[in-house]
Amino acid sequence: MLILLLLVALVGVHSSWSRHPFSVAENVPANAIHTIPLGSEATFNWKVDLMNELVVVEIHYIGNDSSWFAIGFSDYGELKPADYCVLWPDWHQQIHLQDSSADIDGKLHLDSQQDCKNFAWKRRGNRGTTHLVWLRGRGPLSSLTGLGISDAKASGMSRTELRRVSHKKPEFPANAWQLELLAHNVQVPKQETTYWCRVHKLPSVLKQKHHILQFGPAIQAGNEHVVHHMEIFHCAGPVNEEMPSYDGPCDGIDRPAKTQICKKVMAAWAMGADAFVYPEETGLSIGGANFNPYVMLEVHYNNPELHQGIIDSSGIRFVLTKSLRKYDAGVIELGLEYTDKMAIPAGQEAFTLSGHCIAECTGVGLPQSGIHIFGSQLHTHLTGTKVITRHVRDGEELPPLNYDNHYSTHFQEIRLLPKPVTVLPGDSLITMCTYNTIKRDNVTLGGFAISDEMCVNYIHYYPNALLEVCKSAISDDALQTYFRYMREWENQDTSTKKGISTNYKSIEWTKIRVEALHDLYEAAPLGMQCNSSDGSRLPGSWDNIAATPVRLPLPPPARNCVELSLEQEILDQV
Repeated sequence: MLILLLLVALVGVHSSWSRHPFSVAENVPANAIHTIPLGSEATFNWKVDLMNELVVVEIHYIGNDSSWFAIGFSDYGELKPADYCVLWPDWHQQIHLQDSSADIDGKLHLDSQQDCKNFAWKRRGNRGTTHLVWLRGRGPLSSLTGLGISDAKASGMSRTELRRVSHKKPEFPANAWQLELLAHNVQVPKQETTYWCRVHKLPSVLKQKHHILQFGPAIQAGNEHVVHHMEIFHCAGPVNEEMPSYDGPCDGIDRPAKTQICKKVMAAWAMGADAFVYPEETGLSIGGANFNPYVMLEVHYNNPELHQGIIDSSGIRFVLTKSLRKYDAGVIELGLEYTDKMAIPAGQEAFTLSGHCIAECTGVGLPQSGIHIFGSQLHTHLTGTKVITRHVRDGEELPPLNYDNHYSTHFQEIRLLPKPVTVLPGDSLITMCTYNTIKRDNVTLGGFAISDEMCVNYIHYYPNALLEVCKSAISDDALQTYFRYMREWENQDTSTKKGISTNYKSIEWTKIRVEALHDLYEAAPLGMQCNSSDGSRLPGSWDNIAATPVRLPLPPPARNCVELSLEQEILDQV
């Protein structure tokens, strides 16, 4: 069972359990090894061999000799059902490593085929998020029979992107310098999840424009297992607008309302990620005469073992230079408008919404030579489970710009694309998000609150262009026609006198009405946000406009057969 679940997420795997230092093949540089903690007593270490389509994995466990430890994978981080490799000691002090699966009730069952010791294969891999789950309990054991999830004394989940794209070793100019934006002696609460925010004022040297060449984590030693992800947001207000100081929970009742404008993402890092390095042709602009000097650090602390007494001062470290590169990097928002015009009925396992960046908008907003996209940050709120941005040129669908089939809002990072993607004027970009609202009782609307939903892809590119926002929603006219139809033909309590949110909440959502709403969103004309960086619309007619047609979509991916190898073949390959 474990081997089958791994196939969903990996290109290929060679797994071993070790108490010894991590060994590296001679042809793989040391900085290609990625590590994430699994609680405080284990680490998951891996390296990517893109040429041979392999991911090489080692788990290091340093716990008590009499304890048992399990590592597994699940779709979205559930401890059950899931498949595990279990390392356990018996009373003779013999160590066993066995392949097992946890059923829906949390009971572990030994698998008939044991794949935990050594296994590998080649297969086309998928980009995106992998959810690692782990358990730890007291031993010794006589066998795995009867063992369950509830017997674990500690458990947790970590998210990462296994098939990472490695950066080339950067070369920085002699005048490059580092800027650290850190938390300050945060007493991490004894609870699983905490979001901590701190407002910073940038140093006065940044009154002169600089380029960001790299950003990455500055984790306080010993806290690697609790710092889950971090983001830096620019407080993009008028240049002379002062921000009040704040250092506390992001949802704290005493957080000043003025800090809510600190929303423009400048940097994002997540557990297991390397430093993000900008291509040598470009850098992200920071500072200058018209740049508000305030930013906000957000740190997500993940403390599933409920440790207390942890003090943390982690944050983001930037590498900056005043020697500007050839191009300013830019960020374009793709997807859906932040509006309640789009809705997701309750009780849906996989409801999709699509946001369009149509050909007419890229035609007037991008330079004739196009732009080169090198990074992407996908974004939804709590019910998002999948995100993909499709790329269309002259009606023909090209390979996807970016995708994540196991997306989590709690694991957001700016990911380097395998290779830069060129988008030309007249291309169309369609960002499609899938949502699961099974646990919700009421319709979920688009909006800014965490309980609302979004569907966005922040693409990072060069050279900087006029276009900054290219998003859509159903047109106002089409939506009002829909509400009128629901009243006149479906006898629903909708009205032109009610607001959009109230109208959606007035509908009794049957299966047929849910399907009809989805079909409406797919076919209705659009209202477009085709905006420049100052918020103004670019020239054009952007209301009641049709989505760019996809006349030749991509075929479904070909099936890939698994090729199991002998242990010696594994060792030869890695």
